[in-house]
Amino acid sequence: MKLLLIAALFLATQPQASDPTLPPANLQARLTVDGLGVQIYRCTPQLDNTFKWVFEAPEAKLLDRTTHEPMGTHGAGPTWTWKDGSAITGKVIQTKPSRDPAVIPWLLLETHPSGETNGALTSITMVRRSETQAGAAPNYGCDAERANTLIRVPYAAVYTFYAK
Repeated sequence: MKLLLIAALFLATQPQASDPTLPPANLQARLTVDGLGVQIYRCTPQLDNTFKWVFEAPEAKLLDRTTHEPMGTHGAGPTWTWKDGSAITGKVIQTKPSRDPAVIPWLLLETHPSGETNGALTSITMVRRSETQAGAAPNYGCDAERANTLIRVPYAAVYTFYAK
């Protein structure tokens, strides 16, 4: 019994593995929205004469978390465009895989303005995709007969936009 208690205390005092998709401490969340849309995959021939679903692009609406009103869109690039016309493009710098193979990973992306319009996204330097649901490519149905076919897999996620 004492051994179990000691083991439990030891585990409780160990630092928890940090989430690699958390932004640096010097950044603050500026906007948080729900993303609702699809992940688009193409059935692509591989060098070993097999076929695989390969990610092409996201396509999602960004919705206010309270009112569910559209705030912007998320698309290829990856790019986020706000309703005021401001836009940013991101590059993945960290991932946190899901334990469920049907769910896309959480991501942390470094961003840069990609449009000429100043607005809500202009000062954003990072985006975090978290709380993901579904969206992963299936592990079936991609073969020579379906080569170059596109599929659209529904997904949902929370997008948090960070700035200094």
